[in-house]
Amino acid sequence: MSVIAANAQILCREFHHRDQQQQYSISSGRFLILQRSSSGYWVDRRNRECKKSLRRDIRVDAFWPDLSRPTTVEMEPINDSDHLDQILLLAQKHSEPIIIDWMATWCRKCIYLKPKLEKLAAEFDTKAKFYWVDVNKVPQTLVKRGNISKMPTIQLWKDGEMKAEVIGGHKAWLVVDEVRDMIQKFV
Repeated sequence: MSVIAANAQILCREFHHRDQQQQYSISSGRFLILQRSSSGYWVDRRNRECKKSLRRDIRVDAFWPDLSRPTTVEMEPINDSDHLDQILLLAQKHSEPIIIDWMATWCRKCIYLKPKLEKLAAEFDTKAKFYWVDVNKVPQTLVKRGNISKMPTIQLWKDGEMKAEVIGGHKAWLVVDEVRDMIQKFV
């Protein structure tokens, strides 16, 4: 038996009959195992806990996404030094940090990292703003202002000055974890 949902990854049920057990598998990997007891009750075994319920009370847990929060936030580009000054002034006015991803279109690690940073931007949607700079398309005065020597470089700016940076020459998930830790220190 299957359930059709708006998104196929939200809920997926499969029945496996074996020794009077029915096992519902949910697409995220969690399992709900129901076993019929001798008294006509169904025993729900999840996370090593057992509770009895009547057959009509059994419901399958679904992992519905929180639609009130975005899953990704598109990072805004910075085009020149004047634009950076405006962004820093606005951030200083609101007393929030900004994250700048210094990248290049020819840099594979930069391209691979950008969507992961956009997901991270959704986590800190109201606490920090995320921007990106293509170092080949902006004046070199802006690149010198950021003191960029390697790419990708992710910097945290607060109160008009650079406070911390992560140089992302290693695995993307490690860089994202380092950036998350960096943001949490200043938020």
